[in-house]
Amino acid sequence: MDDDLLVRDRRADDLPELARILAAQQGASRYPVRWPLPFPVEEFIVRPGELGAWVAETGGRVVGHASVITPRPGWEADGWVAATGEPVDRLAALSVLFVDPRVAGRGIGGRLLDTAVDRIRALGLRPVLDVVDAHSAAARLYRRRGWQVVGEAHPEWLRPEHGSMLLMTLPAEPPGVTA
Repeated sequence: MDDDLLVRDRRADDLPELARILAAQQGASRYPVRWPLPFPVEEFIVRPGELGAWVAETGGRVVGHASVITPRPGWEADGWVAATGEPVDRLAALSVLFVDPRVAGRGIGGRLLDTAVDRIRALGLRPVLDVVDAHSAAARLYRRRGWQVVGEAHPEWLRPEHGSMLLMTLPAEPPGVTA
């Protein structure tokens, strides 16, 4: 991991660089699946119901992003509720996690993921997320970090060649914590 890595709250003036990074990493990661987006990239990055949003900086430049949102009603929230047994107001979703491909593999995505999960846990909520393609690098990262697949979905916008949308969650309590 970079020694000078800083994770801080996202600011409005970060959005142009974040939009550039999202576009730069899309070809390799295929995230987001729909590209180009049918709406402004900034609307993909900044989501309704955000509970927190962060950027990673190294060498004084923005190199990654993650946010946490309240799940919106619909197929996703229904899937998480059915799988976890938790009401939707007890869940928070990791959202829009991406890293500049020029610094991939340095632990930056993991730091952003940890920051987001820490916020979710501090709010007393259960972390959930969705990811397209069971064989993607993102799905592998989440599994290595203890996330479990609890369901699959096929939203109408997801073309069949992209596979399923995996619904994932972390255990209700972090490892080593007992009630």
